[in-house]
Amino acid sequence: MNSIVAYINLLLSIKFPSMIASRIKKIAIMGMFLYLPFSSMAWGLLGHRIVGQIADSYLTRHTKKEIFKILGYESVAMASNWADFIKSNPSMSYLSPWHYCDLKGGLNEEEFKTALEKDTSVNAYTKINFLVKELKNKDLEQDKKVMYLRLLIHIVGDIHQPLHVGRPEDQGGNKIKVMWFGTSYNLHSIWDNQLINYQQLSYTEYADAINHTTKAQRKELQQQPLVTWFWESYQLSERVYAGIKEPDQKLDYKYNYDFLEPMNMQLLRGGVHLAGLLNEIFD
Repeated sequence: MNSIVAYINLLLSIKFPSMIASRIKKIAIMGMFLYLPFSSMAWGLLGHRIVGQIADSYLTRHTKKEIFKILGYESVAMASNWADFIKSNPSMSYLSPWHYCDLKGGLNEEEFKTALEKDTSVNAYTKINFLVKELKNKDLEQDKKVMYLRLLIHIVGDIHQPLHVGRPEDQGGNKIKVMWFGTSYNLHSIWDNQLINYQQLSYTEYADAINHTTKAQRKELQQQPLVTWFWESYQLSERVYAGIKEPDQKLDYKYNYDFLEPMNMQLLRGGVHLAGLLNEIFD
């Protein structure tokens, strides 16, 4: 990334004719922002924005007004990546465990829910509960409202990515190496980015493609307790782990075919769940 910035600065320092210089500056700046998502950002930018876009479509009018008081013209979709953007700030490193909740494999539903509800450590489950409670406080300071709302939007998205409810020994698939169409990645990044990016859609196109629910379906999803959201992700993570049989396993068209539908379902659930939670807080 430093080399990219240095190159852009070099281009901008050269004295070109004014019209050419203006065009070069625009291209350089656009190039830097196009580069960022693929090099440094981890669902990734696209996945979080899909969840946010779906959630926005199910917010009540009153909830939208209350969110506008906090975020202004920053949409739910665009706010969804703030928690990843600030990872480069050392003073925010304490937020890292807020993004996931790793539990050992092989748990049944009762064992899983018991383990999750008894866990008092810093993780996505305890912090979603914390953020909801704080955002319901009418006297919460504005700067905390902004930070906590951005965090809540992001973390709800995170826990619908199955490997954010993965296993501690491999850090949610981060230590499992696989080959995605001939290129080496870790398993976690396949689910953060590669599967979604492979569909070649913008976040608005993707949301439009999968955001089809009935009122009854939304009601059912939004009545689920938080622990059920985690359980559904955990169940899918078990399937994801079971699909990896060997080191550097080759993943390609078949993997996309097998996991596209469950991934899309998780993105959709994430958006519907997030909308229900935000309506509960602000409506």
